[in-house]
Amino acid sequence: MNMSTPLKVFITGASSGIGLALAAEYARRGATLGLVARRGEALAGFRQAHPQHSISIYPVDVRDAEALAEAAAQFIAEHGMPDVVIANAGISRGAVTGHGDLRTFREVMDVNYFGMVATFEPFAAAMADAKRGTLVGIASVAGVRGLPGSGAYSASKAAALKYLEALRVEMRPKGVSVVTIAPGYIRTPMTEHNPYPMPFLMDADRFAAKVANAVARGTRFAVFPWQMRVTATLLHGMPRWLYDRLFERAPRKPRAAAD
Repeated sequence: MNMSTPLKVFITGASSGIGLALAAEYARRGATLGLVARRGEALAGFRQAHPQHSISIYPVDVRDAEALAEAAAQFIAEHGMPDVVIANAGISRGAVTGHGDLRTFREVMDVNYFGMVATFEPFAAAMADAKRGTLVGIASVAGVRGLPGSGAYSASKAAALKYLEALRVEMRPKGVSVVTIAPGYIRTPMTEHNPYPMPFLMDADRFAAKVANAVARGTRFAVFPWQMRVTATLLHGMPRWLYDRLFERAPRKPRAAAD
């Protein structure tokens, strides 16, 4: 990255939670920002609160790949190719097979997995041609094992983890870095109503600073907070019979309300 000019960063899901914290962290670092989220009024409020920064906003749902590609093209036309693209948009909803939750399963996968692919799609080829740039995917420790009651979320994040790993290997010879970030429990609107203990809960602003530092270092894979990396490693290696016994009675995220 050329540090003589401001870093150019494109972030999805930037209107709240982790995305908003990342936008604030990169603004503090003097970056030129492209911010994507469904809630355009929240993006406009962030830009208004940071008048000294160069911020372009795009009220787009990441499930709309065409609109997302248009936002990417607008950012490139105005600011040039971004140095960092962060696919952060995500939703978490309880869903249980056999209870009519197919729509919830599809929505979670569309946002958390396909939305990530759609975020990177408009930038990947141009970055490869330029032999520079960093693609950052926000996955989750929840993708390590299937959590009861959160099958939709765990599946989407497991898909994200494997996709990012494949993409990292694909882009490595082309000079483009791919960074996987797997958060544990982060204090955001997404987690504030979870009806179960959240060990090692980390504030979003602290998490965002750690992510920005990891990206700057060229880290390939990072888990924050660090204690959750230990937890994830233990869960990954746990025998299925033991995992099943320990988690079959675990508290579960409430199912999404039907529309």
